[in-house]
This record gives sequence, structure tokens and C-alpha cells, in this order.
Amino acid sequence: MTQDASGLFFHRLPAGWEDDPKELAQRERMFDAMARAVAERGYAKVTVADVVAGARVSRTTFYEHFSDKEDCFLQAYAAGARASIEWCARPVAESGLEDWHDRIRLGMGKFLEVLAANPELARALLVDVLGAGPRAVDLRRRTFSAFVDLYRPNPDGNRPADVALRAVPDIWLRGLVGGISELVQEHILVHGAASLMELHETLVELAFGIVEVGGHLNGNERP
Repeated sequence: MTQDASGLFFHRLPAGWEDDPKELAQRERMFDAMARAVAERGYAKVTVADVVAGARVSRTTFYEHFSDKEDCFLQAYAAGARASIEWCARPVAESGLEDWHDRIRLGMGKFLEVLAANPELARALLVDVLGAGPRAVDLRRRTFSAFVDLYRPNPDGNRPADVALRAVPDIWLRGLVGGISELVQEHILVHGAASLMELHETLVELAFGIVEVGGHLNGNERP
């Protein structure tokens, strides 16, 4: 069964959902409402009232799930990050691809695909989180580490992809993830998230260069 990228983070709101607000899980609706409100107004201007109105729930329901606005945003961010990592990692793991170039190309495409299909979440993950306070910045840092882990090979694997990526220092991989984040953030701010697939070849070539040069400078032949 093929999963629709636009329904990845929070179940897609069906037509007419406003007339039957119990159709979706309350927490998912509030995550969706938070992401939409932040994309429209920026985190600092969003209030609990905005989330409650967007999700069509009561304030009592909101506080049954979250302690405050920040808690809701952080949980929405964490859910979106986990889902995006899974969306990227699973197809690569199931592909059976041996060459690291092919694995990176596939994973990068899935990453851009899911962000383009979920523009509000793309802004929350890569833009608005920076203005949401120190806890959000720390969560962003840990999320970056999780994305770095996607590039780490099986320590005992003998596939060409494992051998090549083992030669790349962790700091280079973190630099790669940071560079990708910066370029995607800039594209979202200037052009919007819907056209993110335009960055695919640029990001793939960036990854190729970092893996090749990082491995070479670490005392190994270029992979």
C-alpha cells in the first residue's frame, strides 16, 4: 500500500470535517491546527485560542493534552520529525540498493517530497522552530542528530554503501544535514515549500561531494 505523503504527519482533514469534528483524533487535529497557525502567523503570534479554533475543540480538551502552547508546538514538531525520518528511511532500507549514490538520491527525494506535500509542517520544522524558544532549539538539534544517523552505515556491513560512509567523519555528516536544512529553509522562505523538488539535484550533488571529500580527507580513497 502506497502512503500519501500529504497524509503523513497528521491525517489529512477530509472534506466536511468541520461538521463532524470527532472524525479525527483530537491530538492530531490540534497538531495540524498548530502547524497551520504557525505557518500563517509565526510562532510568537499564535495563541491557544488559534489552535482551539482551528482544531474545533474546547480549551478544556486542549489542556487535557498539552500544558501550554509551547508544549503543543514541541509535540507537533517531534511527531512531524519522527514521521519525516521514517518516510525517508524506510524506502531506502527496503530498496536493497547497494551503491551509496543511489541510496542518497532516493532518500533525498523522499525528504523533499514529504516536505513539499506538507508545507505547514515544512515551515514548522525548518523555519519557525528557530523562534520558538530554547526547548525548541534543543529539540531541533536532537532532530538533526537523528537525520545524521540516517547516513551512518551498518558498522559491520560490507556493502559498498557501508564501506563508503564509514569513511566520513560524523562532523562532516552533521555539516551535510545542516547545509541541507539551510538550503531548504531558504527555498521555503523565498519560493515556498511546494516547489522543493527543484532542489533535488543540488542537494544530491552536495551530499556526494561531502561524502567523497570527507572520506578522502579521513585517510581513505574517494568512495
